[in-house]
Amino acid sequence: MHIQIREATAADWPAVWAFFRPIVAAGETYTYPRDIDEASARELWLLRPPGRTVVAVDEAGTVLGSAKMNPNHMGAADHIAGASFMVDPGHGGRGVGRALGEHVLEWARAEGYRAMQFNAVVETNTGAVALWRSLGFRILATLPEGFRHPAKGYVGLHIMFQEL
Repeated sequence: MHIQIREATAADWPAVWAFFRPIVAAGETYTYPRDIDEASARELWLLRPPGRTVVAVDEAGTVLGSAKMNPNHMGAADHIAGASFMVDPGHGGRGVGRALGEHVLEWARAEGYRAMQFNAVVETNTGAVALWRSLGFRILATLPEGFRHPAKGYVGLHIMFQEL
């Protein structure tokens, strides 16, 4: 499967919302409110500069996943990038997350960021943790019981980091 990554447009939002909503509502991987409404989710996900949002699409133009990237901090720490990712579960395991991760890292390097930090990677999201480690991230710390998982109770929340 060929994956193309391009800038997200307003026309992409319905496709992103179609997987964003159930992923967030499940409450297993994101710190967003489980009952987030569509307008709030759109505002949160479709970033304005200096942030950026992209979608991963296949040859037919089907949206497979999305990522948003932005400065992780302000002021004197604005040289650290952050990012968030979502892959449509119907397209998982096909390299979409890896393609988005590689794209975001390339973007951060090109924009002159010195590092990328993920503030909240749920430790039970083992697929994501393994992917980020394979792309060079390391776990700096784990906030014990930092996340209320609906099935597993309180679990750790990793802070992951990579120098660029």
